Amino acid sequence: MNKSLVIIPHYNKLSLLKECLKYLDGQNYVNFEVAIVDNGSTDGSAEYIYDLSKNDKKYHAILFNENMGFAYAVNKGIKYAIENSFDYSILLNNDAYVKSDFVENLTDSILSHRDAFAVSSLMLNFKKPNIVDSFGDYYTILGWAYQGRVGTDINEIIEDEMAFSACGGASIYRNTVFEKIGLFDEKFFAYLEDIDVSYRAKLHGYNVYTCKDAVCYHLGSATSGSKYNKFKVKMSARNNIYLIYKNMPIYQLLINLIPICIGTAIKFIFFLFRGFGFDYLSGTISGIKNCSMVDRTNFRRINIANVINIEVQLIKNTFKYISNFIKRHT
Repeated sequence: MNKSLVIIPHYNKLSLLKECLKYLDGQNYVNFEVAIVDNGSTDGSAEYIYDLSKNDKKYHAILFNENMGFAYAVNKGIKYAIENSFDYSILLNNDAYVKSDFVENLTDSILSHRDAFAVSSLMLNFKKPNIVDSFGDYYTILGWAYQGRVGTDINEIIEDEMAFSACGGASIYRNTVFEKIGLFDEKFFAYLEDIDVSYRAKLHGYNVYTCKDAVCYHLGSATSGSKYNKFKVKMSARNNIYLIYKNMPIYQLLINLIPICIGTAIKFIFFLFRGFGFDYLSGTISGIKNCSMVDRTNFRRINIANVINIEVQLIKNTFKYISNFIKRHT
């Protein structure tokens, strides 16, 4: 029987964590355990997590003295899963509340797709539970990442789909693929590391799927505190440069250079009007200056057919984004 480790990266907001765990405790599927990775919380979370792990063998505590970032935290959890022979790692935000069949349906879904690196859940807006928050993530030739089906009515989700990336907030990953392609890039610290690792998996010929029956309700930005802030804007801009540098061979980068420049300019104007223009520009410049710090993919080991397939997906995703944007604003 396939076994999963649910990995919850956590930083303060103990009340969110307790609520999250309450829903996990209600699962009708029992072949999973939970690792809570605390990133140096100062609100009593570490003590609570430690006591929980001592009183219930289902829970495992991984505690840091400082905030090491999302990527470092989940990697510690994934390494623990691999070392202890768990077949799958399920990443779950502390502000995501899952339905009782969440783990079971995610597990069944990844079992049904032998080529799957990951399966992304159906995340619904906690405050508007009939509205989709994310149904997989996507990436475009403009250098933009976006949430699949965001803002649409749940009744529009009639079947599972193939996504570009699994959302790191509520998805299942195959640990044997992690062992082949590597874990989340810790140099990203936070934001877009889930797009990066899925991109890498696609370069190696794996796919990412969605599962409409694996449902969770997402508060959204509950830990960071806002949809946009200086840290998030700057970090995302920097990491987007890292993402492109790492995963696009030179010929693909040249093909997409003009669309990427256009996308960067549009984003700069967007954030300029929201008071974050300098932060976005600063992050972009930092990414360009420091991109050599990240490990670029060895494209000699990558089948060019996989790159072509990715390029087709990027183009399709761009048109999907434009179509959905027009639909939401008309």
